[in-house]
Amino acid sequence: MAVSETNPPAGSGGSVGTAAWELLVPAAAAPARGRGRALRSALREAVRSGRLAAGTRLPASRELAADLGVSRGLVTEAYEQLTAEGYLRSGRGAGTWVSDAVRAAAGPVRDLAPRRPGARADFRPGTPDPGLFPSAAWAATYRSVLAGPVAGVLGYPDPRGLPALRAALASLLARRRGVAADPERLVVCSGVAQATTLLGFVLRGRGLRTVGTEDPGSPDHAALLASAGLGTVPLPLDAAGLAIGPLVRSGVRAVLTTPAHQFPSGIAYSADRRGELLDWARSVDGFVLEDDYDGEFRYDREPVGALQGLDPERVVYTGSVSKSLAPGLRLGWLLAPRELLDDIVERKRTMDLGNPSLDQAVLADFVRSGGYDRQLRRCQRAYRERRNALVAALDRHFPGTEVSGIAAGLHIIARLPARYGPEPRFLRRAAEAGIALRPLTAHGTAGPRDGRVRLVLGYAHLTPARIARGVSLLADATAATGPGG
Repeated sequence: MAVSETNPPAGSGGSVGTAAWELLVPAAAAPARGRGRALRSALREAVRSGRLAAGTRLPASRELAADLGVSRGLVTEAYEQLTAEGYLRSGRGAGTWVSDAVRAAAGPVRDLAPRRPGARADFRPGTPDPGLFPSAAWAATYRSVLAGPVAGVLGYPDPRGLPALRAALASLLARRRGVAADPERLVVCSGVAQATTLLGFVLRGRGLRTVGTEDPGSPDHAALLASAGLGTVPLPLDAAGLAIGPLVRSGVRAVLTTPAHQFPSGIAYSADRRGELLDWARSVDGFVLEDDYDGEFRYDREPVGALQGLDPERVVYTGSVSKSLAPGLRLGWLLAPRELLDDIVERKRTMDLGNPSLDQAVLADFVRSGGYDRQLRRCQRAYRERRNALVAALDRHFPGTEVSGIAAGLHIIARLPARYGPEPRFLRRAAEAGIALRPLTAHGTAGPRDGRVRLVLGYAHLTPARIARGVSLLADATAATGPGG
């Protein structure tokens, strides 16, 4: 593959630049079962970051496969998937290019901040509505903290976090999530992202080299674990949760799960499957990493308690205020089994000495005063209304659509009738109309590949009016997608 010294400007027709090429090398070195997902993730990141600029021509699949030392089919599948998602474009005999449709999206690199400035409608999941942040109540709590004795807050903190916040969170999690919460075993982190990375370093230090992940699941899990030097093994789901047979055969001793509301399918692990998962962890002397990313948001069913409460010595529990307050606060937590606690605390200490103390003190007061519970009720009402608006809009503009995962969380799965397929053409027309979507196929290798359009639609960041308008725009843009369209 011809590699230029720098990336060409957008639209110049240049080849892949050195910086973008280097991004693909770790993906090619990933474990065989996760190599395809790693390559797709690396290509997406290169496009989003602008290191593969709009208008850049990619090497032929045969060339890239030879240079990376992977099969041509792996590269071809990655190109096809990213073309379907709107990142790339291709034509018969014309090669594969970075799509102009993503030119405006080259700001945020990670899906953790997926909004696209200038998009006519953006239904990608991942963030709550920042407009629901309780600014006045938060400011009042901040003033109250500053008016009190702050000397004990402003020194070098315990790397686990302020004792007052750990006590407040332990009480909150025990009450709302059924967690066995000992404040001494709770570590305040910069969100679930840091908690996952911390844990990755600790597990690698104990000799682990791979961690199982849900398939389909969050692409961010693999990326976070990779930053700690761990490979991932995608593991399939069934109707009850993570399938135990493939988990046992994988040989891993740690698995990252979302059992209360699986991302993105929306299923809650059954009671039997939870028990089987814990039995597996005990049998291999391993750990289940529980990402309780939206455990507070339940609309049509009783809340499903955290898995950690069933066996605190085998489950590492993580959560944050990113969905309930704001991602920008960078406040989350990790509840560690006794066996891992000292290693996690020491890694946290050497990483950053602990989170900002004033922010922790404010959150502690906000939780103790009942402000956090009020905020959760407010979000619950708003997000239920938005979910209902999305389901109604799909029923109106895409009759016959099957929706799932709607009883909880901040997104739904929509399976459109066959007349709206094939999926690549549907996604391309949506992208051309300025509508940002995420297909279910972007979240893993599992699931049917029958050409039906399956979308993971986020709604938390959109008002009901914007949801209705966005679905209407999508219907107009894809009206002729069916046979003969």
